[in-house]
Amino acid sequence: MMASGDIKPGDRIVHKVFPPITRHTLALYCGASGDHNPIHVDIDFAKAAGFTDVFAHGMLVMACLGQALTDVVPPSRLRSFATRFVAITQLGAKLTCQGTVTEVFAENGERRARLALTTTDDRGEVKLEGSAVVALQ
Repeated sequence: MMASGDIKPGDRIVHKVFPPITRHTLALYCGASGDHNPIHVDIDFAKAAGFTDVFAHGMLVMACLGQALTDVVPPSRLRSFATRFVAITQLGAKLTCQGTVTEVFAENGERRARLALTTTDDRGEVKLEGSAVVALQ
């Protein structure tokens, strides 16, 4: 993260691009998370439910955003993290996670920054929106 004294509204401090989501990624996430909903790994089930293929777990997309955030802000300085699922993330999507400072303020004796967070796919479609408050040094 850039020097905290230099951070101001409008600065993009989070930016990470993830490799395309594969069937293997979804299978690994099923095992790691315990979310074995077949809509994410069984193409026959997904088609019977009206989808063209399986799609990513929303929590997997949220995990990508959380990882992008904690790559630049140590978890000990994270004061809040909230997200809202916007759209289904298709198999093969290449996710880009970004966070932009919207406000710098003081609270509980700390200098803090509020961030607007987004995750988009390689077509620019927003998959996840969120916000975070981080303590600056």
